[in-house]
Amino acid sequence: MNLLPKSPKEFGSIDYWEKFFQQRGKKAFEWYGTYLELCGLLHKYIKPREKVLVIGCGNSELSEQLYDVGYQDIVNIDISEVVIKQMKERNASRRPQMSFLKMDMTQMEFPDASFQVVLDKGTLDAVLTDEEEETLQQVDRMLAEVGRVLQVGGRYLCISLAQAHVLKKAVGHFSREGWMVRVHQVANSQDQLLEAEPRFSLPVFAFIMTKFRPVPGSALQIFELCAQEQGKPVRLESAEQLAEAVRERQQYAWLCSQLYRKAGLGSVSLDLCSGDTGEPRYTLHVVDSPTVKPSRDSHFAIFIIPQGRETEWLFGMEEGRKQLAASAGFRRLITVALHRGQQYEGMDSIQAELSARVMELAPAGMPAQQQVPFLSVGGDIGVRTVQHQDCSPLSGDYVIEDVQGDDKRYFRRLIFLSSRNVVQSEARLLKDVSRRAQKKRKKDRKKQRPADTPEDLPAAPGQSIDKSYLCCEHHKAMIAGLALLRNPELLLETPLGLLVVGLGGGSLPLFVHDHFPKSCIDAVEIDPSMLQVATQWFGFSQSDRMKVYIADGLDYITSLAEEEARRHYDVIMFDVDSKDPTLGMSCPPPAFVAQPFLQKVKSILTPEGVFILNLVCRDLGLKDSVLAGLKAVFPLLYVRRIEGEVNEILFCQPHPERKLATPELLEMAQALEQTLRKPGKGWDDTYVLSDMLKTVKIV
Repeated sequence: MNLLPKSPKEFGSIDYWEKFFQQRGKKAFEWYGTYLELCGLLHKYIKPREKVLVIGCGNSELSEQLYDVGYQDIVNIDISEVVIKQMKERNASRRPQMSFLKMDMTQMEFPDASFQVVLDKGTLDAVLTDEEEETLQQVDRMLAEVGRVLQVGGRYLCISLAQAHVLKKAVGHFSREGWMVRVHQVANSQDQLLEAEPRFSLPVFAFIMTKFRPVPGSALQIFELCAQEQGKPVRLESAEQLAEAVRERQQYAWLCSQLYRKAGLGSVSLDLCSGDTGEPRYTLHVVDSPTVKPSRDSHFAIFIIPQGRETEWLFGMEEGRKQLAASAGFRRLITVALHRGQQYEGMDSIQAELSARVMELAPAGMPAQQQVPFLSVGGDIGVRTVQHQDCSPLSGDYVIEDVQGDDKRYFRRLIFLSSRNVVQSEARLLKDVSRRAQKKRKKDRKKQRPADTPEDLPAAPGQSIDKSYLCCEHHKAMIAGLALLRNPELLLETPLGLLVVGLGGGSLPLFVHDHFPKSCIDAVEIDPSMLQVATQWFGFSQSDRMKVYIADGLDYITSLAEEEARRHYDVIMFDVDSKDPTLGMSCPPPAFVAQPFLQKVKSILTPEGVFILNLVCRDLGLKDSVLAGLKAVFPLLYVRRIEGEVNEILFCQPHPERKLATPELLEMAQALEQTLRKPGKGWDDTYVLSDMLKTVKIV
């Protein structure tokens, strides 16, 4: 038996509803949820002694159940004579004080200000089927009547799917009348989330329009959103902001519906925001592993990424998360990254905060009442301490933060907030700083103070940096490229001229300066803020052998190339990022690898020198073009890919006859390393130069 209309316009037809209820019989039809699903919301906004009008009541049991729990002053109206007769017969003896009247809600017969609440469950949606003139006029009459029969301070409580045209009409009408507008999302019950066939992909909302006394000349408009039944209302500035917030929640509900119905949707990520501020609090990635054999305990798990480790390959890259999910042994794993600037009390509080929300992302087939495990590394949420935050006119907002690594050592990072999951620069803190931080953290745990506060680590000057340690794998590879200069034993005893374009935290030029005593380094940085950051927070300092020039690298090299008595460098290093996120290449900017400019680079490089470039390019076609351009200028080209990262280090030399086979290259790297490992050099034993060059390939 088909009860649905042939077209949506029939929802506004009396004949349709007469036929509908004749076919439906006495079985209740519940639009948008039962009393049990709505009672929390209804009890919040309706008081037991208030006089309530239910418009378009149909044969829903909602009024009856409200009556049975003490809401007995209820009047119900509907345009269908059939359903009004059914409801009178059903309630005459059991609920004598509740009335049912056949009445058109666009022409109600009640006196003005007769009710304190008008309750509408799906009726506005049923009438407002389109935006044709006739439909809009009918809705205008309906809403005007709602306003007329409500007392000042009364509420129009409308349960709706909040489709865009419905929300626009309702919010627009009542805000122009000077009413307070609140949209409240109806929380789904756990049983509803796990239904085999959920009734709606869209979430259900309640519009709570509160009638204010008209104030002549006042343009005050109040818009609020409640994300959950017990949530605190968030004040919004405009109807447009309210509509956008509702749309985001609808998109989230649709995503949950899709994730429930089928696995393997590809890369799915979303932010969960603070209900109080609207700021992102958690970033979730949904990872499905179809090869995992299903069992009762392998359906679903949540993995909390310790603070500061979200940039690691295992957690920050799609392939890494797939590996994590497969090794964890769950059909669906959700990784959760914690945002900087948010306070987290510990794993238990995070679990309590996330439990209800993440269940909305559970896969189909998960047993009811199944416990979902929360996993992490060492059962800890990690440590992240923001030491400094500022805004650069060129680079935008950035933070300096200290995080605890896997080995309990602490690391300092420079993060540009435009790419908040990319570490721009990183340095390890000295052991005594790490030890003091761990002791302070243990003490704070006893006091139960939140971990993510500025007091967790000492105010950290640059002297706390371990300058012997290179954190970034691509920096290690760039240093290993010095083995291409030949005669590595002589590098510590003969002058070595380097040009480094892109300072960042200064770790790369500082390492060369400290380990190669005859080196003379020119560093070029376009952003003066970065020199201040490197000096204050990363232990960088200029000397008679190391100077920083605040300039555009393009202009600086062009100027050198045009000098008659130009200076030549033994090594030129590019480690400079692009400020344009729309490009397929984030390092370097395309102008730095244009062939005319590469010719200028070649002109200031010694004949036996090496040009070393950090390339980050996700566009394979663009990368092939860059490699071809480099090869045209530098016939000898080596490529070293950084495992687990997008970075590739390119070693370019002007003379192809200097080509080294891999065994020769490794031998040169080992010789250089032995020289650098001599006592008193402060060499980090975990850094093996030859390992950096084992996977080098010649293009």
